[in-house]
Amino acid sequence: MNLTLVRNATLRLHIAGQTVLIDPMLGGQHTLPSFAGIEANPTAPLPMTPGAVLDGVTLLVVSHLHPDHLDPAAIAALPKDLPLLCQPGDEAALLGHGFQDVTALHGTATVGGLSFTRTAGEHGSGEILTQMGAAMGFVLRAPGEPTLYWAGDTVLIPAVRETIAREEPAVIVTHSGGAALGGTLLIMDAAQTVDVLRAAPDATVVAVHLESLDHCLTSRNALREAAQEAGVAARLLVPQDGETLPLN
Repeated sequence: MNLTLVRNATLRLHIAGQTVLIDPMLGGQHTLPSFAGIEANPTAPLPMTPGAVLDGVTLLVVSHLHPDHLDPAAIAALPKDLPLLCQPGDEAALLGHGFQDVTALHGTATVGGLSFTRTAGEHGSGEILTQMGAAMGFVLRAPGEPTLYWAGDTVLIPAVRETIAREEPAVIVTHSGGAALGGTLLIMDAAQTVDVLRAAPDATVVAVHLESLDHCLTSRNALREAAQEAGVAARLLVPQDGETLPLN
């Protein structure tokens, strides 16, 4: 298994002979509106061409329809005949964009030998959670590969801890940029990511969704420093945009 962080939540995951593209945001720097009134998004450039991002992809996963997880550039560039997994309720919109092979992940589905099990999350809290809507995570298994838990756009809630305890993943991918609106966290920040590391003492945590949107307040360095202070930095990976990590 290896994982390439493209930018933000956009990942290329090579596992068991498949290449999975997760939450593609393929537009150039400043091609989306500001979320916090600071700077147009994304705040970081795409570190490779869209063609390189798409090269060899066999499966798409779109966790939800926010533009930092599926933007107009990705909709235009993605091959519409690739199998695509999404959360229930997003099928009609994706079919409307021209995707032809859309499957809603209700529980567990197997695609190309990869087993995906949908997991719960909360993309914020209180009134903000209602505004943000649903977003899924998943646990991914394949023969001979480490079990991976991709938490997605969620804050640290009991359901995340329960997934970690039940599934005992070897790799956990967290969205750790501390995105906030109106003072309400939308995804994990440094403190919550450290708590994930403590909850999963045998897992490697890969933190992404950092330094690419104007409402993400947690930097890579701040996250590394928090993990170092907590004594868990040895199990934390914080890739740069375009970096590939071996996860065997």
